[in-house]
Amino acid sequence: MLLDNISLFLLIVEKGSLAAAAREAGLAPTTVSERLVALEAHYGVVLLNRTTRSISLTEEGRALVDGARTVLSDVEELDSRIRTGAKTLTGLIRISAPEDIGRNIISGAIAEFQMAHPSITIDLHLSDGYVDIVGLGIDLAVRFGSISDSSLRVRHVASRKRILCASPGYLKLKKEPETPADLKDHNCLLMRFGQNIDNTWEFRQGDVKHIVTVTGNLIANDGALVREWALEGRGLALKSEFDSAGDIRNGRLIALLPDFEPPSSPLQILFPPGRAQPRRVRAFADHLARVFRDVA
Repeated sequence: MLLDNISLFLLIVEKGSLAAAAREAGLAPTTVSERLVALEAHYGVVLLNRTTRSISLTEEGRALVDGARTVLSDVEELDSRIRTGAKTLTGLIRISAPEDIGRNIISGAIAEFQMAHPSITIDLHLSDGYVDIVGLGIDLAVRFGSISDSSLRVRHVASRKRILCASPGYLKLKKEPETPADLKDHNCLLMRFGQNIDNTWEFRQGDVKHIVTVTGNLIANDGALVREWALEGRGLALKSEFDSAGDIRNGRLIALLPDFEPPSSPLQILFPPGRAQPRRVRAFADHLARVFRDVA
């Protein structure tokens, strides 16, 4: 019963209210409230500050959230290993990934993994913005570039280039840039990451670094939308090779400034801090790393 109450407590936190957790679990709101009270009585502390409109975690509640996901995952894995055998992978994997790479690469990797392990359930969260992977209970996240949160465990899987590109239709209307300085005369399609706009683009020609501040009339926090704008001929885009290579091969986009290469950026798999991940998560991370190496 204790593990059931802990699981229900996590559901309350994830759903943001006792009423929403009750609906999700198919329980009466009074039952959810009683079981939360029983859990708090077991530990002798208040886990949630509750008002008529909101809930918030106490320090003790936050500590329980941090440890409970690991404990429940371990129990689930142990149960599956006993029931179905040590070689069978089963259970839920929560994944966070950028929009474009999630659709273009990770979706296919998931399909391959589930063909080999049909008892695996995947919950895929696609976002180009900041994601609190610990707070959302994410098992692994795929991210480009440097990682500011030093508490996360990082596995480097590949490096990727960014490619300046535009559609043939756009280049019929505007002269193709010959140097990074020429970008001031072009409409550049910009990505937003939280409060920051990616409008400082870097290029290298041998040992010489060129840094230009670009402008444009379209900004989005969705990489897939920036790609669509580029395909529609609405401006230049600086896209990951993972996102743009297919369009360039098929002639929908044209790579520009071949003598000026943007610096490579690491592609990494992130794991929340704490104990080792369940076997199913480690297996999927290994599979995903192989997929990225093949694509790269």
